[in-house]
Amino acid sequence: MQWNIPGTVLYAQRETAEDGEQMLRAMFLGGDITLGQVAAITGLEPHTIQNWVKRGFLTPPVRKRYTIDQLCRIINVNMLRGVFSLERTCGLLGYVNGQLDDRSDDIIGDSDLYFMFISLASRAQQLTRPEACQQILAGMLQTYREPYPGAKERVSNALKVMLTAYLAARMRASADLMLAELEVEDTKSSEKTEK
Repeated sequence: MQWNIPGTVLYAQRETAEDGEQMLRAMFLGGDITLGQVAAITGLEPHTIQNWVKRGFLTPPVRKRYTIDQLCRIINVNMLRGVFSLERTCGLLGYVNGQLDDRSDDIIGDSDLYFMFISLASRAQQLTRPEACQQILAGMLQTYREPYPGAKERVSNALKVMLTAYLAARMRASADLMLAELEVEDTKSSEKTEK
């Protein structure tokens, strides 16, 4: 089943979340990418991305080119901003990576965090119980090397918040669609009554 890769305008197979990761990684085989390419992947306007750089939400591009970690940071912010304010979104990302414009204090790379999230989100239908989510997260973080004690728990906590926000945004979009359909139905019903 095709699904929209969270935070992007790209589609992949939900059953194989690795497809999304492979698709994004393949875009970097020739080196870092341009602002136009980042905008095309995320559906964001270039000035929005530049504004996020100016505000310190991510490190500035080098020679106007963006790394995969910068792209994944932008995708994470884009995905979460539908639920949280930009400041709260950056607070969550800062929870695992300290100062957002300084990569030296990161406990996990932005691409690693995002690709773990994709894997988790692709399994969302299986996560009907909190224990299931915890088991999947434990498996995903099994090979993660903590730079200091407690880092793994911070990554796990951030992923749980990201998943909950993602699911909440999807539920809101579904509710908006259902309400729009009701409004159309109500308009048609009113028009018939007037005739």
